[in-house]
Amino acid sequence: MANSTQGDEGLPSAALWASHNKMVMEPLESNDPEVHGIIKKEKQRQRLGLELIASENFASRAVLEALGSCLHNKYSEGYPGQRPHLWRGSDVLVLAAKLLQDRIRPSWLLSVATHGTISAGPRLLQLLSTLVSPRAPTDAAVPGGDHEHIHTGRSLCAVPIVGLRLGLSQGPRASAPVPSTCRLPAGVSCYSRNLDYARMRQIADANSAYLMADMAHISGLVAAGVVPSPFDHCDVVSTTTHKTLRGCRAGMIFYRKGTRSVDPKTGKETLYNLESLINQAVFPGLQGGPHNHAIAGTHLGWPPAPGWQREPAETRGTDGGRAERVLELCSIACNKNTCPGDVSALRPSGLRFGTPALTSRGFRQDDFCMVARYIHRG
Repeated sequence: MANSTQGDEGLPSAALWASHNKMVMEPLESNDPEVHGIIKKEKQRQRLGLELIASENFASRAVLEALGSCLHNKYSEGYPGQRPHLWRGSDVLVLAAKLLQDRIRPSWLLSVATHGTISAGPRLLQLLSTLVSPRAPTDAAVPGGDHEHIHTGRSLCAVPIVGLRLGLSQGPRASAPVPSTCRLPAGVSCYSRNLDYARMRQIADANSAYLMADMAHISGLVAAGVVPSPFDHCDVVSTTTHKTLRGCRAGMIFYRKGTRSVDPKTGKETLYNLESLINQAVFPGLQGGPHNHAIAGTHLGWPPAPGWQREPAETRGTDGGRAERVLELCSIACNKNTCPGDVSALRPSGLRFGTPALTSRGFRQDDFCMVARYIHRG
């Protein structure tokens, strides 16, 4: 029996070439109509609704093109200039990684090192594994403005952590007990407030603790210089890139280098040793090959444009979950959120509204006043 995959002189047959071209070149619409239909429905929902979830934004066409580029096809490991010889063909990718570092550093006006990482939970787990000793306390709580995945027992982010709450209403206190084996975190994902990083720096120094800030929700505002910067006071700063930076879904970690402290008696300097520890925690500790297409997409959030903040609102006569559902039926997307004093994240009393996505659509202050009236009617 003749081999149907071979044509004349042993070359691939026309049928095989047609099958190959269909597999590789066929557009999604005809290759998988069901998946294509789901994407179209989501695009329609985003186009017609009001996106007010604080952690969401609209990526630009350029970002989406980078994410769908051929960089997706290449696997690599390690850091720029340190790629293992096993992964040949990474020279071009090294250029992309170095370009990202060169573009970002001037925006923060601080000489720090940075490494592209996966967003949200994995990024925080990488930092916790670097800065926090097993069972050491840290200050993380959902009613205090943190995310559930940071401290709930269902997340690896919280396995080595015991909660230590300093009190949201009173702010950080100079006498707050912070064991020297922990990190003192600064940053909230739910509240519109400027944090007093200088006071937190004093608390950290008094207890020989690291001060870490996660600025995922305000990184665009920090880069634009419209809110206080954590870089002036913190040892480590982390952020995602898909919120107010309007980039792709990725994350970044910044850390200090050089002198950490000087002994007043001997003049001996203590140097930071964060670079190697964080790098090892990211790779090979908790990540394998980097997402090279996402690294390219991260470039495209620079220079960042300022956006408006978000504010949690307390619901009256109902709870956040019911209010969230009612607004969803009105094509207004937001999320239920805990407020100080809530005892359950499943039935919180508040709603969280964020404006980055609508700011990207060109909404101004007057437009948001109209949005607020729609929310009130809902």
